[in-house]
Amino acid sequence: MNGFSLESHGIHVHRIFRNFSPAQLYEEAIRHESDSKVSSNGALMAYSGTKTGRSPKDKRVVRNASSEAEVWWGSVNVPLGETPFIINRERALDYLNTRKRIYCTDGFAGWHPKYRIKVRVIASRPYHALFMWNMLIRPNARELADFGTPDMTIFNAGAFPANRHTSGMTSKTSVDLNLEDREVVILGTEYAGEMKKAVFSYMNYAMPKQGVLSMHCSATAEQAGEGSSILFGLSGTGKTTLSADPKRRLVGDDEHCWTDDGIFNIEGGCYAKAIHLTREAEPQIFDALRFGAVLENVSYDQATRHVDFDDDTITENTRGAYPIDTIPIAKVPCLAGHPSDVIFLTCDAFGVLPPLSRLTPDQAEYHFISGYTAKVAGTEVGVTEPQATFSPCFGGPFLVWHPGKYARMLSQRIRRHGAQVWLVNTGWSGGAYGTGSRIRLKYTRAMLDAIYAGALRDARTVTDPTFGLDVIAECPGAPSDLMLPRDSWADKAAYDQTAAKLAGLFKENFKAYASDVTDEVRAAGPR
Repeated sequence: MNGFSLESHGIHVHRIFRNFSPAQLYEEAIRHESDSKVSSNGALMAYSGTKTGRSPKDKRVVRNASSEAEVWWGSVNVPLGETPFIINRERALDYLNTRKRIYCTDGFAGWHPKYRIKVRVIASRPYHALFMWNMLIRPNARELADFGTPDMTIFNAGAFPANRHTSGMTSKTSVDLNLEDREVVILGTEYAGEMKKAVFSYMNYAMPKQGVLSMHCSATAEQAGEGSSILFGLSGTGKTTLSADPKRRLVGDDEHCWTDDGIFNIEGGCYAKAIHLTREAEPQIFDALRFGAVLENVSYDQATRHVDFDDDTITENTRGAYPIDTIPIAKVPCLAGHPSDVIFLTCDAFGVLPPLSRLTPDQAEYHFISGYTAKVAGTEVGVTEPQATFSPCFGGPFLVWHPGKYARMLSQRIRRHGAQVWLVNTGWSGGAYGTGSRIRLKYTRAMLDAIYAGALRDARTVTDPTFGLDVIAECPGAPSDLMLPRDSWADKAAYDQTAAKLAGLFKENFKAYASDVTDEVRAAGPR
């Protein structure tokens, strides 16, 4: 392993450990990182320091002439000059070259052989190497021997800060993406999720250039056959939980592409939230967090090494990364046919969106661009009532093109392949958060079962007067008094007032995108 050279990448360290196995990376972590431990279930527990989540405000995209007109510049893609990027790259290389040990992980992004890219990760922490061993698609021995020059390289020097005086920096953290050189430089954050999302951001640029729609979604497939469904949703809406469906096969939990052939997973692993995880509620995810997996920022019993999944002392954003083939229902290779159903998940803490609605293609484009969910009171300092969150395409921080481009591509595929589109509220019913109650998971699962079985294609619907949605009035396995939200509220006037408030928030948010969509899409929102 030590004979391998990274000279072409500017790395001159002699002790380079390339494509170490999980067992070897465990040994490296235990020997050389004092805070790394092995959990009672066998997962490697590792810690990312002061940053326990992504730093979206510190993401930068290099402004280059060849891609400048294609990038959606603004708060998501903050432009960075080529010279500051070179400075940050040099700073990262200087740091990596001072390390006694460097870890190189090679893998693929994308299960479709025509569209997959070769990714190389160069890092100073074995935990980061193991994380990406889990999250990338793992090459076999022959593919590693023939790996050659990567299509994308990540320089993870996250333990070393950016220089705040460098032009374009606003903090000691910087995650820089160079689309032309296909490089990522990470400074000032050791949160492993930055690497995963850097790959996704690059794919969000590269795939649409090839006529392929990249999507922030989970996907499942039929037990027999190639039919599939995709589920979009922001954090807390149930995207990962609902994709771990024992009645279906898991294609992937987070990042996919839709081609002329069908869909494929970008990743080789899953990165699931671990807070309040129990084997009873999510047995497949719980059991996957064994030897080879990474548990990030969790608390544990010092004597038994038993993880306390309910402890949020370090962060509420505790995570587990594991290979997708540790999930018994995984469909490997992670490819499937065209989706028959496209599902938008929202956790509506206002309690006014119906549990299940059917959308037209124009409504689908509107709600895809909106990407709505709501935070509940108490989740953040200062949040005392439900707070609407809108993230375009249900993945705003990772978009590179304008959201309208992804939305049009989705709408085209929905129409071309006759997919049904559904809006599913996994949030509150009978009142807003604090008054109503959270829709039970078993009812949401029953709705998805009915969707997958095709039982709702001719179901009776009622048009929502505020949002213009075709609300499914009856669904097998779900109480009839749950399906129409206004009927579930004791105070009907309060419902009307809250619904009008949320509708207004939708309209205000959509103003930023209205000029880039058709009249039909603009008219497909709340009335």
